[in-house]
Amino acid sequence: MRPRVVDWTLYGLAAIAALTGFGAWLVTDQYSRAILTAHAVAGFALLVPLAWKLRRVRLRLVRLKAWDAKTPISALTTIAALAAIGSGAFWTHAQWPTGYPNGMHIHIVAGLALGGLLGAHVLLRFKRPARHDFSGRRDALRWLGMLGFGAALLPAKEALNRALGLPGAQRRFTGSRHAGSDSGNAFPITNWLFDRPTPIDTSRWRLTVRGATARVLSLSDAELARLPQTSLRATLDCTGGWYSTQTWRGISVGALLDQVGVLPSARFVSFVSVTGYRWSLPIAEARTALLATHVGDEPLDHWHGAPLRLVAPGRRGFMWVKWVREVVVLTQPDLGQWIAIFTSGPDAT
Repeated sequence: MRPRVVDWTLYGLAAIAALTGFGAWLVTDQYSRAILTAHAVAGFALLVPLAWKLRRVRLRLVRLKAWDAKTPISALTTIAALAAIGSGAFWTHAQWPTGYPNGMHIHIVAGLALGGLLGAHVLLRFKRPARHDFSGRRDALRWLGMLGFGAALLPAKEALNRALGLPGAQRRFTGSRHAGSDSGNAFPITNWLFDRPTPIDTSRWRLTVRGATARVLSLSDAELARLPQTSLRATLDCTGGWYSTQTWRGISVGALLDQVGVLPSARFVSFVSVTGYRWSLPIAEARTALLATHVGDEPLDHWHGAPLRLVAPGRRGFMWVKWVREVVVLTQPDLGQWIAIFTSGPDAT
């Protein structure tokens, strides 16, 4: 491929990898498997144009006298690309390290660094591809070959995991490692950014259900305890790289919505934490969710979200809002939640 086409192929594959990696967090498990497959294919396919690029510029990189002001950006971009691909592959095999930061965090940080460096590379060395840069069918075959290379590595990688009995053979399709299923409150604790509320005084706390409803419902902890409870088996898959399957017990969101009488214009349900953190679900999906008071046979402890934690089957862990104080029925998508999750704090109440 001509140099400009190689560069823009790198940009394109990196963009696909970034969008699919981030996008898989926002959809249910039903769709995220296919998106994450595309993420892995794009990542491995990136190795091909990266090799072509290195072959072309290798002499410039090894001869310091040939460097200009832009060369360090190119070198760092290469390192970030190899780190992002390598850390992702290593995590799906070894599932190590498991502390903080773990292999998943390293992969995400390397990917973010690659995105920033590629942006700088585009600004510094921008060259728009011209029609004569493309060789038509040959370039199309090369692109198909790159994707085929990336797709072929996936089953080979899984076969290696199984053959060697590597920890990656036990991971979830999201890449997450197993941690503490059916263990009550013993599964890992993760908190979003600055969300570190003090333990909630349940004698003063109330759950409010409001919004596009026929009436407002306000329940104390004692009143909530008298409502019928239901159990739900669901997997909490944290974007921090672990998952835990538990039997959760609590109040059906659908039952609460029936009590307040949802208006015909209602489309979404937002779950608001005492920290100000909030996330919303489509109303049909919200009806199948649970506001958990217990995990297994144990009451939820504070750091796992007591007195109420949203359980949203098939959704990633950052959507399982902890310390819920409000359920708000909406007629429009809640775009403000994207701001709320970055401005929430210890005690927003």
